[in-house]
Amino acid sequence: MSKNSLVVPSILPGFMELLPNEQLAFNAMIKTIQQSYELFGFVPLDTPIIERAEVLLAKAGTETSKQTYLFKKGGDDQALRFDLTVPLARYVSQHFHELVFPFRRYQIGKVYRGEKPQKGRFREFYQCDVDIIGKGELGLVNDAEILAVAYFTFTRLGLGRFIIKINNRKILSGFIDDLGFQDRSKELMVLIDKIDKIGEGAFLEEAQRLDLNKKQVDALIHFLKINANSSDTLDKLRKLKIENGVFLKGLNELEEVVKYIKYLNIPESNWKIDLSIARGLDYYTGTVYETILTEYPQLGAVCSGGRYDNLAKYYTDQKLPGVGISLGLTRLFYQLNELNLVNKIASTPTKVLLLPLTESLSETFDIATKLRLESIPTEVYVVQKNLGEKLKYASKMGIEYVVIIGEKELKESSVLLKNMRTGNQKKIMQKDFVKLIKSELENKDQ
Repeated sequence: MSKNSLVVPSILPGFMELLPNEQLAFNAMIKTIQQSYELFGFVPLDTPIIERAEVLLAKAGTETSKQTYLFKKGGDDQALRFDLTVPLARYVSQHFHELVFPFRRYQIGKVYRGEKPQKGRFREFYQCDVDIIGKGELGLVNDAEILAVAYFTFTRLGLGRFIIKINNRKILSGFIDDLGFQDRSKELMVLIDKIDKIGEGAFLEEAQRLDLNKKQVDALIHFLKINANSSDTLDKLRKLKIENGVFLKGLNELEEVVKYIKYLNIPESNWKIDLSIARGLDYYTGTVYETILTEYPQLGAVCSGGRYDNLAKYYTDQKLPGVGISLGLTRLFYQLNELNLVNKIASTPTKVLLLPLTESLSETFDIATKLRLESIPTEVYVVQKNLGEKLKYASKMGIEYVVIIGEKELKESSVLLKNMRTGNQKKIMQKDFVKLIKSELENKDQ
């Protein structure tokens, strides 16, 4: 094949592909998130990436329809899933009589959106969702537990300080009604959701374009600037003396959720009431959340969600209220990687590298098998190179423990264990080696 006929290797824009050390770090984050979700008793779910187009688009708006990857196979109109919530709605409706409610599920998987790719925004990306679905009703204690899931997840991810902002859409909706602006409530809700991104000046300009008068704008700004601890914020909302029924219902719900959050002993340094959190989608009907990494506010909300009244109204007559959050892992990982905040020490899962310096490999492979039976990731370096080259390989791959097995070690039934990070090495008898290395690795992980 001539050089000119070679296809240039590349991927489409909007897709993320990682090097081995990055992929291991990414997988470690997935594992941490999965473990956090399972700590709360959520069960894993894996729905198909491809669904019937009529199912995925049943509740989709115009913009979502434009971004959905659609294609025909045989006589079927098919689509790639654009989130994990619609497949959940389909799944719960389809298996309604087989599930036990409340249904607590998590799903970690790829979704697809055919939007214009930008830096940090992707067409294919991982979402990590967790939801609680009720049958007919779902108590507000679940809203508090979802916040606790977010708290445990970000604590275990170890990404520094974070704050989970919480609000109730009914409070915002009722306040807007009380302003006498209910005819354009949806537009104003979307604008409120953008205030942190566009700033107060641009917010005021947009509000005026929506025909809010000065009195209404001043009242709205005063309302959105209520910023205190949870008890004081709730007290200030009560003192507004707003009699709107929707507002009062939202306030009562928020008070109850806050009560349960305090029962769960979630530090108030990690959560707060923020009345500007709207989650512009009509989808949410009560509690809403946004999680911000305090030290990296430029990343925006890294985990969001809320409560919805009826998950599956397009697929069943059963009323299925739910509450949940979604963590956009691909975007988060990309941005953390750009900031050099991702731990990429190792390029392999290997914990122990065996370096045979003998013609026979039987003893080395026997040791490798014993290590693997103890669940210790082990690799045997079988390429015929000198010891220096073999140690260089271990260093490049980020492998901490190297085991040298030469003729002398075989005669003594021993091995030479070298710690690549400290440079220390010591002779260990083969009969003691597996137990010792297992102990060292376990102590290191604690």
